[in-house]
Amino acid sequence: MTGGRSRAALAEAGTALAAAVGTALGTAALLPVFTDRSWLPPVLAAVAVVTAGGLLLRAAGALLWETLAPGRSVPVRWAAVGVPLVPLGQLALLVCLLTALFAPGRAAFGWVPTGRSTTDLLTVLADGSAELQEQTTPALPLTGLLALTTLMVGLVAVVVDLVAVGGRQPALAGLGLLVLFCVPVSTVTGTIGALPVAAPAAGLALLLWADQHRRLRHRPAGGHRPLLGTGTLTALRTGAVAVVLALVVGTVVPTLTEGTFAGGIGRGIGGSTGTALDPAAALQGQLTLDEPIDLLRVQASVDDPGYLRVVALEAYDAEDGWSVGNLDGETAVADDSELAPLPGRREGRPVDALVTALGHEDVYLPVLYSPLSVSVTDAQQWRFDPGTATVFGRDVTTEGRTWSVAAVEPRPSPEELTAAEPLPPDPPVSQGYTALPPLDPAVTDLVASLTADLTAPYERVRAIYGHFTDPANGYEYSLSTAPGTSGDDLADFLRLRRGYCEQYAGAMAVLVRAAGVPARVVLGYTPGTVQPDGSRLVTSDDAHAWVEAYFDDVGWLPFDPTPIDVDRAVDLPWSPRVQDQEADDRADAPVAPLPGPVTPAPQLEPVPQPVPAPQAAPGASDWLRPVLWGVAALVGVAVVAAVPAGLRALQRRRRLSDGSAGALWDELSATALDIGLEGDPARTPRQVAEQLAAAMGERSGGAHRSGRRQVPVQAAVDAVALLARAEEAASYARPGSAPPAGPELVTALRTARRGLLAAASRRAWVRALLWPPSLARRARDLATRLPRPGWGRRAALRG
Repeated sequence: MTGGRSRAALAEAGTALAAAVGTALGTAALLPVFTDRSWLPPVLAAVAVVTAGGLLLRAAGALLWETLAPGRSVPVRWAAVGVPLVPLGQLALLVCLLTALFAPGRAAFGWVPTGRSTTDLLTVLADGSAELQEQTTPALPLTGLLALTTLMVGLVAVVVDLVAVGGRQPALAGLGLLVLFCVPVSTVTGTIGALPVAAPAAGLALLLWADQHRRLRHRPAGGHRPLLGTGTLTALRTGAVAVVLALVVGTVVPTLTEGTFAGGIGRGIGGSTGTALDPAAALQGQLTLDEPIDLLRVQASVDDPGYLRVVALEAYDAEDGWSVGNLDGETAVADDSELAPLPGRREGRPVDALVTALGHEDVYLPVLYSPLSVSVTDAQQWRFDPGTATVFGRDVTTEGRTWSVAAVEPRPSPEELTAAEPLPPDPPVSQGYTALPPLDPAVTDLVASLTADLTAPYERVRAIYGHFTDPANGYEYSLSTAPGTSGDDLADFLRLRRGYCEQYAGAMAVLVRAAGVPARVVLGYTPGTVQPDGSRLVTSDDAHAWVEAYFDDVGWLPFDPTPIDVDRAVDLPWSPRVQDQEADDRADAPVAPLPGPVTPAPQLEPVPQPVPAPQAAPGASDWLRPVLWGVAALVGVAVVAAVPAGLRALQRRRRLSDGSAGALWDELSATALDIGLEGDPARTPRQVAEQLAAAMGERSGGAHRSGRRQVPVQAAVDAVALLARAEEAASYARPGSAPPAGPELVTALRTARRGLLAAASRRAWVRALLWPPSLARRARDLATRLPRPGWGRRAALRG
């Protein structure tokens, strides 16, 4: 008895380890979701903690019962009570791990949750939920998002362990890996790659092997048992095919095109009306309003405060244009440290400003260049992205707010700029801000001609800037442009030389990157017009786009290639304007609807949106949202209700595919139990067959229906008798003398099942379909680690 229990414990530990390794391999599906692999250690720690906790809790339970009742089997009721204790303990350990990693400050011993540490952990998870809205893939592994990922993987590990070890269904537990694989498939734009597909496939193969290995240990006695049975070879072949297919098609696996977790950040609240600067829409809608809208009032400490920055567009795609990248939302503007000081503590011009939102309503907060501090109500909900110097809100907007900004404006000398060396290719600023897709040869040829023999980055940028601002080159400002013919918006703009600020900025930024200098497009506002009280009024006419280029030890500097009116232009000493440069005339904007921009337009996410979606009528979402939630709830209830029937169908299919007398007799036992016929282990299979025949005869009139087919009672009785004889032969015959299982047994089982189900009442039939009692009985028996219930040798019919 002790040796049998030891072998069972070892087998259980092996299944638990296989579940852990399979889950760990499944986490490789998240590789394309993040920008680096710093998420991997906490995720693997969660898998390890869940697995170790399950092993320890199960071992402790067995040891405790052996101490209390040596030599006795665990009662069914106590075993059933103990089934949920292991996953509950694993969840408790997972919470301790999350506390130690993400909220240790107010926890006991740095890892035991307390009331205050639980509040801190919930705050981190709430931040992660907000970061889901802000991030596109590949995402920054921010603290909140990392905590959510660790929690998700930990929950998957608990479920996989419960199904594989507690339910003894490792193959079914492989479905848990599908949860991990769905993350990149539904969020990553483009291809996923081979490893994120091959590793989960290998994890599934391992679980399949563990399932078949477990079955081999429980085969009926008799005959030689090979080291690798047919089922194991099938599992290995299935896993090998999965891995090969993953390696072949992993780089071309179809994905959704969103590239976001939940829509991304930056959808302006009122971008279509000019009350916000919407990165997902062109500026044209604001620049062509019949009457400008008053947006901001600025009271600055200097007469020329410069641009008001809103957001930087970092990612460029030849087809979809410029888009917002991932915003780091871990720093609140309420933090004590300076937000964006100049590199190397360089000196600049201090500028302070008090900004009041008039008609402005957006999630982005307009600020001055190089902000050191921002004072605004609900400061903890306004976050700062240090990479782009962007301030954005979480569940707040600028509507009706007033905020103050203390900044230091960069003022480098010409000598400093000229002396700036090219950046090496390794730093993140070089990798992230010089990345480009393949460009039209006309574009690369233009860059080569403009920057020939120029080695200093500043000289290259000035040459490209001069190409757009030199009147001799014929660039004109216009809100209406003729469509191009090349199929490449950038090449068409450089050939037609007609557009507005967004097109000028987008084109120059691409050329600067092609010259090897980091660059990005910035959206914001020019300083506005001076009012009698000395303040400045910023309207929708002041919406603007310009370029920022990065220089070593100097930082980001603005360059504005658009020919705008001198009253709106910002004085930039490092990029002076030609005096007779053509200025824009917004009063001549055409009244008729204009075509969309023909150069890269800033997009929040790389999804082409050539036609604006129609806006819903006011109040439409008031009834639509409850309806959608109601439908979702009904679908969820239906899915949950269908789980027992699905599990029972999988169990039946597995037994039919096995085809042995024991497996088929177990299936007949489960069918009878589902319709209310209990088993009695004291009776033989032949006695059970006789009582089954009596039960079918009592409940029918000699023949009855199962679906649309007539099921004669005698045929069902004969099928049960055949299965009983096969079960007796397999149980009591000498090893090797029992007749081999054949297809006639599978046919007999199907006939017997139809006979039993047809004889059952409608109520019993519905219960057998929706909540099969055999599943609950099997779960209890698995928990006690007792032999499976059946009839005859396994169990006999009672009642």
